[in-house]
Amino acid sequence: IRVGTAEELSMLRRLFAIMGMAPVGYYDLSIAGIPVHSTAFRPIGESALRASPFRIFTSLLRLDLITNPQAREIAAKVLAQRDIFTPRCRALIDLFEKRGFDDGEAREFVLEAAKIFRSNGQATVSSAVYRTLHATHPLLADIVCFKGPHINHLTLHTLDIDAAHSAMAARGMNPKAIVEGPPRRSCPILLRQTSFKARPEPVEFVEEDGRRVTGAHAARFGEIEQRGAALTAKGRALYDRLLSEAQAAVSLTPDGANALAFNEELARRFAAFPDDDETLRREKLAFFHYSVDPSARGGESLSPSTLEDLLRTGALRAEPIVYEDFLPVSAAGIFRSNLGEHGEEELIERADRRAFEAALGAPVLDELALYEEAETRSLEASLQTLGVDRAWLQPPKTGAAPIGAAESSHN
Repeated sequence: IRVGTAEELSMLRRLFAIMGMAPVGYYDLSIAGIPVHSTAFRPIGESALRASPFRIFTSLLRLDLITNPQAREIAAKVLAQRDIFTPRCRALIDLFEKRGFDDGEAREFVLEAAKIFRSNGQATVSSAVYRTLHATHPLLADIVCFKGPHINHLTLHTLDIDAAHSAMAARGMNPKAIVEGPPRRSCPILLRQTSFKARPEPVEFVEEDGRRVTGAHAARFGEIEQRGAALTAKGRALYDRLLSEAQAAVSLTPDGANALAFNEELARRFAAFPDDDETLRREKLAFFHYSVDPSARGGESLSPSTLEDLLRTGALRAEPIVYEDFLPVSAAGIFRSNLGEHGEEELIERADRRAFEAALGAPVLDELALYEEAETRSLEASLQTLGVDRAWLQPPKTGAAPIGAAESSHN
C-alpha cells in the first residue's frame, strides 16, 4: 500500500500494532526515481511468524521529491482534505490502546480496518487534476487521487518462480522482463519476485461542474515471490556487490530486450556466491535456526569441542532462516516496470530514514538484528537441551566468528 501523509502512516503503525505487526526495515526507493520511502509491517516473533507469515509493504509519499510546484501544491491540498480512517476505526484504535478488545470489538475492528484498503473505482478529484498529477509522476496520482491506500497487489508464494514466470508469458499475461533478485540456485537466498504489469481499470472522476466521467487508471498488478535464506551482513555485502557488478556489465534496457544477456551475466557473477547450506553456514553468509535431534542425549554422553562436532554427529541440526523482508532494488524494479515513460528517470539516492521514522512515530526495527537474535536464541536453547555449556566450545578453526556471535556491523 501507499499513503500520502505522516499522519496516515503513524495511524497505520498503531493499527498494525493491534495485529502484532511491527515496522521492520527502511527502504529508499528514490534510487529508482520513485518518490516514496517504505517499511514492511510484519510479525517479528518466531511463533507469530509461524502462525501468520504475512507482511504489508507500506510506502509514504515524499512531496519533497516532486519537482513540479503546481503538482506538489495540489497534492498537499487534496491529501489535507481526506481521512482514510473511519471515525469508528479511530475510536477502536484508541480503545484498544487503553484496555484491549473483547470478541465483538475485535470483529468490528477487522471490518472497519478493511475499509481503509478497499478500492471502489471512484476518484476524489477531477480528471484534469488526475492528468496533472499523473503527468508529474504516476505514483503521485495513485496515492493522492483516491479515498485511501487501496491494496496495490497481493503477492502469492511459489516454489518455482522461473516456471511461474514462463507460464505467465505463455498465457499472454505480460510479465515483466526478468525475475528480480538473485538467479536460480540450489539453495535459494533472500527473495525473488516477478509480476505481470498493471492493467487499466475504469475509474469515475467528479468534474468541477459536478458531472461524473469515466476514465482509466493502471496501478494494481499481480506479483509472485519465492523466498530463501536470510543473509548476514557479510552475505548481503557479497550479494550487493555481485548484483552491482552484473548490472554494471549488462544494463537492462527499459523494454527488457536484453533480458537473456542480463540473466546470463547475473548467473555468471553469482557463481562466486556459495550454493550449499554447509558453506553458507560455515562462512557466516546466512542465518540458521538450530534444533536438537529428538534422539540425541545430553549430559556426559556428549563431549564436543566445537559446534561442528555436534552438527557432524547429528545431535544438532541447522536449517536456513527464511528471509521475511524485502530488497530495495527488487522492489524498485517491480515499481519501475509499471511506470511507463517514468522508468528512465535519472536515479539519484535521497534516503531520509530520520524523516521517515519521524512520520512513523517510531524507529523501524533492524531486520538483520532480528535474524541474528533468532539464530542466537535457537542455538542457546539447543545447547541447553543437550546439556552443553557454550563456553566449553572452541571457535571454528577457520577463524570465523563463533556461530551466533554478533556481526561487526549492520549495513
